[in-house]
Amino acid sequence: MLNIFDKKNLTERDICTKFITPAIVETAGWDRDTQLREELSLTKGKIHVRGKLYSRGTQKRADYVLYHKTNIPLAVVEAKDNSHTIRSGIQQAIEYAELLDVPFAYSSNGDGFIEHDRSVSSGPVEHELSLHEFPTPQELWRRYCEYKGIDNPDEKKIYAQDYYPSPENKTPRYYQLTAINRSIEAITKGQNRVLLVMATGTGKTFTSFQIIWRLWKSGAKKRILFLADRNILVDQTRTNDFKPFGSAMTKIQNRRADKSYEIYLALYQAITGTEEQQKIYKQFSKDFFDLIVVDECHRGSAEEDSAWREILEYFSGATQIGMTATPKETEYVSNVDYFGEPVFTYSLKQGIEDGFLAPYKVVRIDLDKDLTGWRPEKGKKDRYGKVIPDRIYNQSDFDQELVLEKRNELVAKKISEFLKATDRFDKTIVFCEDIAHAERMRSLLINENSDLYSLNSKYIMQITGDNNEGKAELDNFILPESKYPAIVTTSKLLSTGVDVQTCKLIVLDKRIQSMTEFKQIIGRGTRINEAYGKVYFTIMDFRKATELFADKDFDGDPVQIYEPKGDDPVVPPDDPGEQPEGGEVVVGGVQIGPQGKGQRRTKYYVRDVEVNLVAERVQYYGKDGKLITESLNDYTKSAVNSNYASLHDFLNRWTSADRKQAIVEELENEGILLDALAVEVGADYDPFDLVAHVAFGQKPLTRHERAENVKKRNYFAKYEGKARVVLEALLDKYADEGLTNLEDPKVLKVQPFDKYGTPLEIIQAFGGKEEYSQAIRSLELQLYEAA
Repeated sequence: MLNIFDKKNLTERDICTKFITPAIVETAGWDRDTQLREELSLTKGKIHVRGKLYSRGTQKRADYVLYHKTNIPLAVVEAKDNSHTIRSGIQQAIEYAELLDVPFAYSSNGDGFIEHDRSVSSGPVEHELSLHEFPTPQELWRRYCEYKGIDNPDEKKIYAQDYYPSPENKTPRYYQLTAINRSIEAITKGQNRVLLVMATGTGKTFTSFQIIWRLWKSGAKKRILFLADRNILVDQTRTNDFKPFGSAMTKIQNRRADKSYEIYLALYQAITGTEEQQKIYKQFSKDFFDLIVVDECHRGSAEEDSAWREILEYFSGATQIGMTATPKETEYVSNVDYFGEPVFTYSLKQGIEDGFLAPYKVVRIDLDKDLTGWRPEKGKKDRYGKVIPDRIYNQSDFDQELVLEKRNELVAKKISEFLKATDRFDKTIVFCEDIAHAERMRSLLINENSDLYSLNSKYIMQITGDNNEGKAELDNFILPESKYPAIVTTSKLLSTGVDVQTCKLIVLDKRIQSMTEFKQIIGRGTRINEAYGKVYFTIMDFRKATELFADKDFDGDPVQIYEPKGDDPVVPPDDPGEQPEGGEVVVGGVQIGPQGKGQRRTKYYVRDVEVNLVAERVQYYGKDGKLITESLNDYTKSAVNSNYASLHDFLNRWTSADRKQAIVEELENEGILLDALAVEVGADYDPFDLVAHVAFGQKPLTRHERAENVKKRNYFAKYEGKARVVLEALLDKYADEGLTNLEDPKVLKVQPFDKYGTPLEIIQAFGGKEEYSQAIRSLELQLYEAA
């Protein structure tokens, strides 16, 4: 008879309950309520997008995380059932410990523990412990402090200060906690310039609030200044993340410096100016502030002659923290030079991998005049009678020097076509060259969408710095539940700091040459809001701006690899080469590109030049961080072939698996969306046929065809009575609804099985649970025998 208390027969959860938890709590003395969290989700699971469908990958979930206090994790423990060795979980534990930035990782199968201690500088890193030897909270905290170099009571007091206890139970994500702790650690050790690099949408403001809260509550920093360069950033910060500071907080405005507060929020333009009397910050003494946090610090503090730098140097005795998504502005201007190397970096790529940021597709649209340029015939005049200078105008000139009106019309048409094929109320931002371009694009989009615009004039709006009507609607555009505006045109106003959670389409019809500006613009779409169906976004690129994806830290490998062959030019197409000073390139005696510096621009408007579509390419972000241009079928084939060399290998894996659903889950974790394949191949095929057909060219059989083949073989003849009736009904259920119903015993609770008895009575008709399971496995083998 089976001994259910034999360790080898216990589940992982049983091993935790009976052996691991008692060893940690009862023997070692860890407090279950305040120092121990079980099955803690660290990530959300990456979003995989194919077509209009999506799925989430597997979350990273730690079996146990041990804490000194709620804000200081110390160790990770990974559990396995007793059929595994004691070391089986150690690599997984190390991975999770590195995510949490803790030095101690443990693995256990209920027999004891393996300890991995990366705090040791010499000697063994891993060794085995019995169940009674798991370290106490006091021991691990002592070792942790030695590892971090926290060696005096004042440091421990600051470092151990709790983060803000949110009534909504909003706690920092794993990477936010690491950013907070590393900043606190650096400051307690006397580092007065701290840089945090966190991708747009990862909660920089919330992170800075928690840093300030802990330093303020511990008494380490008494007066704090939070600086930003957009009024909306200051107001959002004050009413949202910083709200718990309450009456201790004020916003500096009306050029008044009230010195009775502790937390100050300021727009840097409001406290400085060109005239000495405008420099409100000088009303404070140089040692008034203990801490200054600069939000979006890439926008100014890096430049030596900027107003930001002027403020920071005035308060040079204060600890200063820079927050940015882009550490370097240009090759010549760097935040790193001022703040030092980042104490922590969390990239867009990592955020997407963890499932906290939205993945994206890229639709690149090439227009003929953008690729070939346009040269007016001699003496040609624009629509206002101005003679157009004779030179070649290319993409860098369009909408700056020269307006090809039919190009604008085609861009508006392609944007509208995209929205009509997806959802016309998806929040959309169209980035234009300048305000005049944004005005034209608004008008053209209205013409393309006159039916919806006639219902509500706020369906399409221009939101630029000079447009008060548009700026008044910015809050409604940001608000997820607000339907209008749906489409906005802009030039620079929405490029940074505006949190549009439900933005699903970003259109780039402006020339972007700064990596910083590019990342900030793309950051408008990276937030996820599943409640409103926002799980990914699309970049529609008319200006080759996405070629800036070649930043490996941002997106992995370069998107474009140009390999000239034969007589091909050594410079890739559309690359004018290195420009001489003044921004001009001369080819065959004809000036190409922008006019010389200092010259006032004259803009020419041309109505009678046709512009046509050359190519339209769709790309999306793959699971390895690269942009993928393959079709769904090609991507599926490539992904499957990387795991299965042949149809034979795939068939062996499929038929040998106790649960076919486990293979389905593996495929989905590889980024393969079987639902999307079913849309393309056919809805009546099960996962095996979808994959075998697309990846290996196997002729697919529908579920009904597979079920009929089993019936023709008279397979059920060896079963009698209730067992045979149940198997026949299960086969029909498979044909109608799919594979899951075969493998889930819960199906026995629904029609038509409920009329054959309870699930237990049905299983007993087969002779018991093992015999029932064997019958199901045998039926599955029959289903795929023809393969």
